Amino acid sequence: MANSVHLARWIGQLPLKDWHAEVFSSTPSGQSHPQLRDVTVHHLCYPRPRTGIRQRGLPVLHPLLASFVEDALEKQMPGLRASRLAALIRRLRPDVIHSLEIQHSAYLTEDARKLLGGKFPRWIVTNWGSDIQAFHGDPVHATRIREVLARCDAYTCECERDLRLAREIGFEGMTFPPFPNAGGYDLARIATWRATAPSSRRGILVKGYHGWAGRALVALRALGAVGDLLGGYRLCVYSASPEVAAAAKELAASTDIDLDVIPSSRPLPHDEMLRRHGQARLSLGLSMSDGVSTSFLEALVMGSFPIQSWTSCANEWIVDGETGILVPPEDPEEVAMALRRALTDDALVDTASEGNWAVAKTRLDAVELARAARSIYEQVVGHH
Repeated sequence: MANSVHLARWIGQLPLKDWHAEVFSSTPSGQSHPQLRDVTVHHLCYPRPRTGIRQRGLPVLHPLLASFVEDALEKQMPGLRASRLAALIRRLRPDVIHSLEIQHSAYLTEDARKLLGGKFPRWIVTNWGSDIQAFHGDPVHATRIREVLARCDAYTCECERDLRLAREIGFEGMTFPPFPNAGGYDLARIATWRATAPSSRRGILVKGYHGWAGRALVALRALGAVGDLLGGYRLCVYSASPEVAAAAKELAASTDIDLDVIPSSRPLPHDEMLRRHGQARLSLGLSMSDGVSTSFLEALVMGSFPIQSWTSCANEWIVDGETGILVPPEDPEEVAMALRRALTDDALVDTASEGNWAVAKTRLDAVELARAARSIYEQVVGHH
């Protein structure tokens, strides 16, 4: 997904002086993330100009027009994106193809593989979020996931849970120890951003997604149930859809809490998001299904007490009830109980911050994770 910050952060940790990388967009956004550098990004069409990013495809004048044209082209010619990808593979003859995400990217790559026939480059598939966990029970998706895992050479993911699922489905290729898809953190640089003890902070962060997976409205209902504790706090609801923004404003009007709503159309820069977690006593994220939520890891790194739905892989990072609390994503009463504890127990949030920082130093150092990312390509492709 060429407009994804996770893609930009993944590529940012690779040694592009040694490798030549090209990006093929698996979704019809027509957009390239502004942090993409030293790569060529291929769209069906794209808005121009985008300073500093090499793009290929049909140039148009406006971002909305690019998205509209891409979507229209795919509806009129359903196989167009796969045929374009197949043609690019035929021309570039890459050493490796890396599908970042399954339902769009890996399915698309498999369609291109069928068009090409014969010999295919080494193929790595990376599970984003809950690609397998959320969809392997659906008959249509189960068939496609099994097909992808039967054809690819290597599989990477963020969770031991997803590694087990891939093996159960039948994957027999190369695997690697799970680690975050978005890379690690410059811990030395951000250490000073988390200097304040969580018990003295007066911020609350809530992930504002609500849809097929996100449950931000449940989070806001739970906050309403602990309204007696919210005086003097500032609530930040980020990545908020319009209905979530409206519900947050209603909550602020009925409680003594300041409100900051950041719409999904205006995402914060990564450093600013980290600083927000560093100013928060607790961070709340609810979802029906997830991998290692990036916002959860940001909270863990920055000392904000994480309250996370137990449908994610957060249990592989925290001790429930000690360094965070796992909650059901659709039970506002259970979430409210976790919020009440985190808002009233200073020792809990301060001790959790220390424990989570120790975990971050062991598992989230950017240098070490970049080395692990590079090692994947070296092992799959071989040294040249």
